[in-house]
Amino acid sequence: RRRSRSGEPSRTKMRKDVRILLVGEPKVGKTSLIMSLVSEEFPDVVPYRAEEITIPADVTPERVPTHIANVICIVYSVNNKKSIEKVTSHWIPLINERTDKDSRVPLILVGNKSDLVEHSSMETILPIMNQHTEIETCVECSAKNLKNISELFYYAQKAVLHPTGPLYCPEQKEMKPACIRALMRIFKVSDLDNDGILNDNELNFFQRTCFNTPLAPQALEDVKNVVRKNMTDGVCDNGLTLKGFLFLHTLFIQRGRHETTWTVLRRFGYDDDLELHQDYLFPLLKIPPDCTTELNHNAYLFLQSVFDKYDKDRDCALSPEELKDLFDVFPYMPWGPDVNNTVCTNEQGWITYQGYMSQWTLTTYLDVQRCLEYLGYLGYSIITEQESQAASITVTRDKKVDLQKKQTQRCVFRCNIFGASGSGKTGFLQSFLGRNLMHQRTIKEEHKSYYAINTIYVYGQEKYLLLHEVFSDFDVLSDAELSCDVVCLLYDISNPGSFEYCTKVFKQYFMDSKIPCLMIAAKSDLPEARQQYAASPMEFCRQHRIPPPQAFTCNTAATPSKDIFVKLATMAVYPNNLFTCHARLRCMCSCNRCTFCLCQNLLNSELLQTVKSKLYTVVFSRHMSQADVKSSAFWLRASMGATLFAVLGFAMYRVVIRPR
Repeated sequence: RRRSRSGEPSRTKMRKDVRILLVGEPKVGKTSLIMSLVSEEFPDVVPYRAEEITIPADVTPERVPTHIANVICIVYSVNNKKSIEKVTSHWIPLINERTDKDSRVPLILVGNKSDLVEHSSMETILPIMNQHTEIETCVECSAKNLKNISELFYYAQKAVLHPTGPLYCPEQKEMKPACIRALMRIFKVSDLDNDGILNDNELNFFQRTCFNTPLAPQALEDVKNVVRKNMTDGVCDNGLTLKGFLFLHTLFIQRGRHETTWTVLRRFGYDDDLELHQDYLFPLLKIPPDCTTELNHNAYLFLQSVFDKYDKDRDCALSPEELKDLFDVFPYMPWGPDVNNTVCTNEQGWITYQGYMSQWTLTTYLDVQRCLEYLGYLGYSIITEQESQAASITVTRDKKVDLQKKQTQRCVFRCNIFGASGSGKTGFLQSFLGRNLMHQRTIKEEHKSYYAINTIYVYGQEKYLLLHEVFSDFDVLSDAELSCDVVCLLYDISNPGSFEYCTKVFKQYFMDSKIPCLMIAAKSDLPEARQQYAASPMEFCRQHRIPPPQAFTCNTAATPSKDIFVKLATMAVYPNNLFTCHARLRCMCSCNRCTFCLCQNLLNSELLQTVKSKLYTVVFSRHMSQADVKSSAFWLRASMGATLFAVLGFAMYRVVIRPR
């Protein structure tokens, strides 16, 4: 791994070596140049041709091993006019014929044997350089006197490591569009408060990030003064504008300081073609089977700062303009209209803060590589000073371990929804986002989503519940469709043939699994029809020891109730507890509260009813007068009976809980 001058590891992939080819007429000193650099003395006997040589990293300024072709040096003799003429008549045309026009190898003109003449060849060479833009520079040297030998190879390396071609167009004397786009993204990422200006704090952060050292206050003022002298709108409110930022880099390139711009570009993830490097966008992240991916706390803090940065009107929602501004650092718009029907929005249909966080959570869970890519565009590793975006991801442990230990650290739980066509699955998803039937009718068919994600509280802890509508016209369900934390079987009570579909899915895929299932009787506001199945929905649930059907409708004037989603989330978080509770006690209440269900079963159990009767018999079997009832002895006996009743109830509770 290449290291920066400060010793810190470089975060972008760099060349491990540079290949230099020397060409030119015979006897101009090509071999002598190489031998002089390697041995640091002029060779008395020069071989006819030098074999490929690797110049060690420690003898070159850039400390990169150099092979003797990422760059071509055309060598001529300063005392030989014919060798100079051959540069344009033979060597440049020959090289251009054999290289692709869009990715031509940089050229360097090398005037050797400068020790034999007193004049310079630059007057002859400058017109050639102006005519051929692929020529990076010209160096006059002497292999015999070792003059400018190391500089020659430094410029050769520089032409490869910090090429001019991708950055600048000499004919138009301005930066190329790809370079401007890259620097605009870098400016937006560095503009932490999104005010269009890099203030002193942001400039210092940028300087420290790219060059590992902050700028002194006077140096900052000097930079801004240079911009002020050349641009009227380059500095605003004592900060650097985008135009000023671009001007500075144009100035660096024009003055031959390409390495400054390239250092910035590579620190922000760009490769030699000014595309974000694949290693930057997709860092290595190992995900074992049966494990899920979630954003960690630091990632949520970063995303919160991004939301605050672009929510200019502070209404806790992102308008279409604000969302476009946020994704301006992306090469494409990552969120389509379906996202607005996947997460919570405000009355205007804008994605709220809660919806924004939910969508990021969804992307991380379903496609973590896409999430890493998105975070890369936003500059996560740079702003948070992490090695890569992989530092934002938590890989959860195997779900089987959670089941064995009967506890989980996960925050995202998936519920797959099965139901016949037209049973109301889409309405169920949208009601989870707080939308009643009237609101759902305004959604365009092409903008519908098969996912819905929102936060839900389970025993006071905030969790994400992800609902996924599974296509009803299936032959065989895939592992992805079967992999979930809770199953929702949904049927239309007004459709006689709707329930049978749920029974087939349950018997074929989930009857013998450990995934908790819940039956939903949708469209409960409509008249109930007798289902065309041997057993009624209530009997079916009783037979298979699952909770009874839960009535649900989204045809309400107000926001649909969330009780059913609390039930699903609780079943997902505590699959052992809830499933065992309902399977063993066969709770028939419809409150959708686990703790209440458990208490109801305990209170209504035969044992506690017997104990209760005995206590009443003991306390009230005697003929007591009004005075007896008011006496302290009576209340003492009553208190002792109540205490005994409570102890027995708690003991029964422990008996039921312990096996789970």
